[in-house]
Order: sequence, then structure tokens, then C-alpha cells
Amino acid sequence: MTTALILIDLMPRIVALPLAPHTGTEVEERCRRLGEAFRAKGLPVAVVRVERPNVAEQPPGSGLVEGLRQPGDIEIVKRTVGAFQGTGLDERLRERGVDTVVVAGLVTTMGVESTARAASDHGYDVEFVEDAMSGFAADEHAFAVDRIFPRFGAVRTTADYI
Repeated sequence: MTTALILIDLMPRIVALPLAPHTGTEVEERCRRLGEAFRAKGLPVAVVRVERPNVAEQPPGSGLVEGLRQPGDIEIVKRTVGAFQGTGLDERLRERGVDTVVVAGLVTTMGVESTARAASDHGYDVEFVEDAMSGFAADEHAFAVDRIFPRFGAVRTTADYI
């Protein structure tokens, strides 16, 4: 079996939000490094972005940050908080023999946590990259990382994968 990296909502309009304890730019850079490390090992990378349902036009900055997606990556467009509901992500991961997912991106208590919970529900082992995600507030991020995420899987840092 194999491990895949799932990068959540690295979109200009979300990266630009006031986030803590890590800035959106810091998270973006760490996620880029994670993506490079996974690709170098031949491991799958899924890049996820959100589109608001039932609107004629998405807000500016709704695409992925430039250069994040690379050839061979799985690109997922979600219309809910998490990346599994109605997106085909589970099928795309299973096709590649994935049994473990490493989750990073924005925002800790929203897209990251929702995706991780769904991954666990789908039977994946889950790992979290604490310094490659950030929240709307540092205390929210810390609570999720310290109290919630360890119940679902291992909490690591970018350095553990590089």
C-alpha cells in the first residue's frame, strides 16, 4: 500500500487571510516542499480547491496558487467543507493503492479537519502536518492539533517528510 499527500484549499483568496499561528504564505511554502518530496518518491499528491455552489461566478482568487499543481497530481474541486463528499477523491486514491493520507493546507479547523475526519471514516490511516496548516486563530489551531488530531492519527511536521 502507499501514502498520498492531500493539500487543502491553497487558493490565493484563502492564503491571503489573516491566519495563525502560521501565515498563509508560510503554509503555502511548506505545502510546496511537501508536494515536491512526495512527487520525488513517486507518491500521489492530491490538490484540492473549493468552489461555492449555486453562484454564477467564483470570487477572485478561487483557483489554486500558481504552480502548486504539477503533472500527474490529482486535482479535486469540492463544493463542501471536506474533500471527499461528491468529488471522487476516494476512488482516485484507491486506484493508486493508497491506504494512508497526509493532510495539510488551509484552514486547520475547516477543510483540513473535515477532510481528515472523512478520510478516517473511509478507512484511511491519517497523518497531519502541523506546521503546513493554519487556522483563523492560533488557539483554534492548537486545540485541533493537540486535542483532536491525535485521536485520528499521527501529528508531524514538514521536516518529518523532507
